[in-house]
Amino acid sequence: MAWNEPGKDDKKDQDPWNKNDKKNEQGPPDLDVVFQKISGFLGGLFGKKSTQGPSSGNSGNGGKVVAIAILSVIAIVWFASGWYTIKESDRGVVLRFGAYHSQVEPGLHWNPKFVDQIIPINVEAFRTLPTSGFMLTEDENIVQVSMEIQYRIVEPEKYLFSVTNADNSLLQALDSSLRFVIGHSTMDDALTTGREVVRQETWEMLNKIIESYHLGIQILDVNLQQTRPPEQVRDAFDDAIAAQEDEERFVREAEAYEREKEPIARGQVKRIEQQARSYEEGIILEAQGAVAKFNQLLPEYQANPEVTRQRLYIETMEKVLGNASKVLIDNKAGGNLTFLPLDKLMDKSNNTTRLPVETEIETRSREDQKADLDERAAINERASRSSRTTGRDY
Repeated sequence: MAWNEPGKDDKKDQDPWNKNDKKNEQGPPDLDVVFQKISGFLGGLFGKKSTQGPSSGNSGNGGKVVAIAILSVIAIVWFASGWYTIKESDRGVVLRFGAYHSQVEPGLHWNPKFVDQIIPINVEAFRTLPTSGFMLTEDENIVQVSMEIQYRIVEPEKYLFSVTNADNSLLQALDSSLRFVIGHSTMDDALTTGREVVRQETWEMLNKIIESYHLGIQILDVNLQQTRPPEQVRDAFDDAIAAQEDEERFVREAEAYEREKEPIARGQVKRIEQQARSYEEGIILEAQGAVAKFNQLLPEYQANPEVTRQRLYIETMEKVLGNASKVLIDNKAGGNLTFLPLDKLMDKSNNTTRLPVETEIETRSREDQKADLDERAAINERASRSSRTTGRDY
């Protein structure tokens, strides 16, 4: 039934806003009246009696409609606010009323607002944690060490709830491991040759420590950045390290020189061995040829000893005098004798066939030989002059 139905003048206008004094006005109601109606409706819901007389029933129904509308809007907003997205590199840790409930994968999800809490944790990013400080070595020296580790989170729920602060616990474990390893190493090892050993032992000990804490962290790399002595003695240690590096460099250069010269020496040894074998074979063959030649001459010598002896003598003298520079001439006719300087001609022919490149010793030997030949030629010339006067032959 309409609240302002025409034709019923004996009843008051059934105005829901209870404004009988303004029945002819069509404007909006006052806010005070609206809030009064809402408070009356809420009071009726909680058992309070209405004080508005006969219009309380209709006003109660209108208030219920408004309350249901408000609650519906709140429910829609609450439901819409429950949707969330987890990135591809993250994992979501679900807390229900503050306690761990589950873990969600990347994608679009919904959770009841004000009941669940979502904490996204990046499980693919590489995190870096550095540490440094002055540490005591086994030989009671002090070194300044800087180390850095790289890690990532593999189990988000353990990373959040196993300890109070996983990053701080990891830092304490790293510092403890590094100090233990440096304390069992000498200063020279920590500064020079033992750096890789320090790095590996620190990594192994760090893994053992964090395994018992269940931090949900995986160590990817341990980098020993710097180890150096205190500033007061740094120059002396720099000189010592430079000397060790020079020693290593000299050793490497010597090894390289050895690798370079050894094949050459081995080649020379092989060549000398081959030459020796060739010389051996040549001498053996020459001896065998001489024996065979003697065996051939023996029957001839036994048949004609005088002729064979004379022929052997002539051949031997030919070989001997063939290398001599003196020329013997039998001049039975007497008088002047003209002869060719065969020794000089032979020396000249030898010089023309000599190799163009000579050593200093060969050059000096050739000059001495030439001087000797000149002296011998002068002696022969004086002897020829004296032979002309005396008539003797030389």
